[in-house]
Amino acid sequence: MNAPEPIRNVAIVAHVDHGKTTLVDAMFAYAGTFRANQDVPERVMDSDAQERERGITILAKNTSVNFQGTRINIVDTPGHADFGGQVERTLAMADGVLLLVDSFEGPMPQTRFVLRKAFEHGLRVLVMINKIDRPDARPDDVLNEVFDLFVDLGANDDQLDFPVLFGSGRDGWASRESEARSGDLGPLFEALLEELPVPEQDIEAPLQFQAATLDHDDYVGRIGIGRVVRGVLKVGQRVSLAHPNRDRAATGVVKSLFRYEGLQRTAVEEVGAGDIAVVSGLDDLQIGDTLCPPDAPDALPAIAVDDPTVSMVFQVNDSPFAGTEGRFVTSRHLRARLERAALRDVALELQDTQTADAIEVKGRGVMHLGVLIENMRREGYEFAVGKPHVILKEVDGKRCEPYERATVEVPADFAGRIIEYLGRRRGEMLHMEPLGETMSKLEFSVPARGLIGARTALLTLSQGEAVLSHVFEDWKPDGGTIPRRTTGVLVSDRSGPAVAYALNGLSDRGKFFVSPGVEVYEGMIVGAYKKEGDLPVNVCRTKKLSNMRAAGRDDNVNLAPPVIFSLEEALEYVEEDELLEVTPDSLRLRKRIRTADQRKKMARAAKG
Repeated sequence: MNAPEPIRNVAIVAHVDHGKTTLVDAMFAYAGTFRANQDVPERVMDSDAQERERGITILAKNTSVNFQGTRINIVDTPGHADFGGQVERTLAMADGVLLLVDSFEGPMPQTRFVLRKAFEHGLRVLVMINKIDRPDARPDDVLNEVFDLFVDLGANDDQLDFPVLFGSGRDGWASRESEARSGDLGPLFEALLEELPVPEQDIEAPLQFQAATLDHDDYVGRIGIGRVVRGVLKVGQRVSLAHPNRDRAATGVVKSLFRYEGLQRTAVEEVGAGDIAVVSGLDDLQIGDTLCPPDAPDALPAIAVDDPTVSMVFQVNDSPFAGTEGRFVTSRHLRARLERAALRDVALELQDTQTADAIEVKGRGVMHLGVLIENMRREGYEFAVGKPHVILKEVDGKRCEPYERATVEVPADFAGRIIEYLGRRRGEMLHMEPLGETMSKLEFSVPARGLIGARTALLTLSQGEAVLSHVFEDWKPDGGTIPRRTTGVLVSDRSGPAVAYALNGLSDRGKFFVSPGVEVYEGMIVGAYKKEGDLPVNVCRTKKLSNMRAAGRDDNVNLAPPVIFSLEEALEYVEEDELLEVTPDSLRLRKRIRTADQRKKMARAAKG
């Protein structure tokens, strides 16, 4: 191989909606990655359907741009701690970090999470204060907050001396001066070349390539994406797949090799040290494996991922409507799909339960598991899941639970309600500051289980204004009991279509989750009861006909619209004795034990 080309490897880090993916679009445009006549969608890096809908990055993705003869590999990192497994692997491929911070909101919990990981990897950080053109921008205050965050996270002297840019990703400009309001992205690219370290490019040493991400292609099979740490990786090369946690290394042959050019994968014959490569032909390849010469296996340290904090049981759907809406409905289908998910996502763990048709799935948070569930239902899977549970573990002989650092942005008038609510959920307020003229920013340390169901409650308390962000903080001693759902549910006592006449007659009992004409079954939860305990109801009851009461005489009743849950809201609402039925077309809440008589017997038995 000839002398290696100049390279920089940078991971872009930002909180949700701080403009990261939009900035990458602008970098593509400035570097001429796309042709002038090419139709390019907005937010090209958010290629996953859920990423576009949620406005967040879920999957770490790679791309590259060329600037002044230097190849800049860019990795777009998830901003949410629930996808921390992606973050760990992303940073393993980078030499530096571009930290993007909103000029009004400042550093947020997810920023803290990824930045802490970057410091653990010893990476150099370049800071850009984005959206500087906002009328409420406060760049100087935000810069001070970023510096305080660096100090709080234990940055060394070199990391504290970080370069700063100000700009607007949407308008495509950056500057070293905070007063600037126009320009181009030249200063950003120059800062990337000047401030970020050049990767080691020892192409004469024995090969070491570590797989950070796995993908699948229908034509070439399993694909590994990672960084060539030293040496040269070539097509046709025989390699050993070494891992520090395995005694015996498998071997294989590299069938094809790619590099990223823009968003496309371009086939190449070889990739040298310091560059990011895509390799295929190795069916036994696992995340964290090191490709090295068979005669001299030398495994790199395994990619460490934080322990899971939430578990949930996935099981075969056994409701009366089972199999009517999904294509993949058996336990074999369910297990195979979850095993594929765990293979690609190192932060996901599977554990068998006492029954063959149920699997316990452990992840980094409710959103992490929620994205998996949503992907599965879109692919045609039908199944049921139980209430999310927080995972406990022993630390220094004490039973500990995961705590989250939560930030709530809320109108100042509602701040008292938020503080009171999170206080009841065992939250401790750490910090409170005004945000603009009418908003407050509240920071809490809260047990993770105290935040299950909190998002919906905070929106209710603040008339829809509260914005909740949270990130894993630490394992701390058990915080004690936390109030559960204070009211019961309305449970259908028979099967059939819901009738407007019946719903109207029961409207004073609570809020309904179904509208007239929707098919229900015995044991299905059809509404929220106003009082404690569960109430069996007949929502299928029709009006008795007589000479005095015609069939359609007063059918035009004014019913309140039903409560429609999103997936995350349903996961937060479901209780211990309930299940969430997930199909491609529907989300239904139901009781585990469908008949009222059986539920009464179980309750009596539990009391002894």
